[in-house]
Amino acid sequence: MTDFLRKLTNFRKFKSEVKTLTLPELYAVQKQLTAIMDAREQEQAEAEIHNAERNARLNAIKKQMAELGLTPADLGTVSVATTKKPRQRRPPKYQIEVNGDMITWTGQGRTPKVFQRELDEGFELSDFLIIV
Repeated sequence: MTDFLRKLTNFRKFKSEVKTLTLPELYAVQKQLTAIMDAREQEQAEAEIHNAERNARLNAIKKQMAELGLTPADLGTVSVATTKKPRQRRPPKYQIEVNGDMITWTGQGRTPKVFQRELDEGFELSDFLIIV
C-alpha cells in the first residue's frame, strides 16, 4: 500500500494531513472526490449494462445451438490469422558497371535493361556474377 493511500484511508492520518487546509480548499477537495466517484459509478454502470447485453447474446447463441443440436466441439478449433513477416531482401547476385555506377540485380524478376543490352551483345550472365 502506498503512503498516500495509507494516509487517505486512515481517518487520523487523513485528518492530520488536511488540518492546514482552509474550509474552501476542503470543499474543493470534496468536489473533486465527488466528481471522481460519480465518474467511477457511471463507468461501473456502463460496464454492467455491457456485460448484461453480452450475456444475453451468449444465452441466445447457446439456445440456438441447443435447438440445432450443436455442441461447442462441433464448432472445431478457431484459427487465428497470423501476420506474415516481411520477406528479407535478397542479396544482389549480379553487378555491372555503367558510366561509373554499379548496377546490381538479384537475378529474380525482369532482367534490367543494362544487363539485357550486354546479354544481347553476346556476354554471358555468369560474366556479371558477384563472387563472394
